[in-house]
Amino acid sequence: MQLQTESNPALNTVTAYGRDYIEINQVSYEHAVYFGPQGDIRAWEVKTTADITAEQLRLAAGLGAATADPLDFLDAGTAPAKPPDAPEVVLVGTGLKQQFLPQHVTRELIRLGIGVETMSTQAAARTYNILMAEGRRVIAALLPHEENTP
Repeated sequence: MQLQTESNPALNTVTAYGRDYIEINQVSYEHAVYFGPQGDIRAWEVKTTADITAEQLRLAAGLGAATADPLDFLDAGTAPAKPPDAPEVVLVGTGLKQQFLPQHVTRELIRLGIGVETMSTQAAARTYNILMAEGRRVIAALLPHEENTP
């Protein structure tokens, strides 16, 4: 499906999607990708929603590797600080149908105050374009439909 929107050519925009591809800035990708309004479109090393781990979600959000602090128990009950350049929300496109992620996968981002929304890839692509056009700090992590169907 072709998406028709007014777009800024300097921003990453989902321009089309189909059963086995996602098109960003008129370049077609046949694998899972993650990206924000600016910067590179990166291959996401997942094939199905079952492959999405907390670490994969951190990577897509641009947070880097988690570090275990042996003194974390002292700060129990306090939320960790959200990095200043962190996204407001990560949109996860789960293929043809919406599939929810387990709580242990989304917990860390939620604790940081970063929203995690799962929806079909079609809905995630449209939502990303709207939020990106509004100037929001949004990340899209999208699975093509074919990779997620049994």
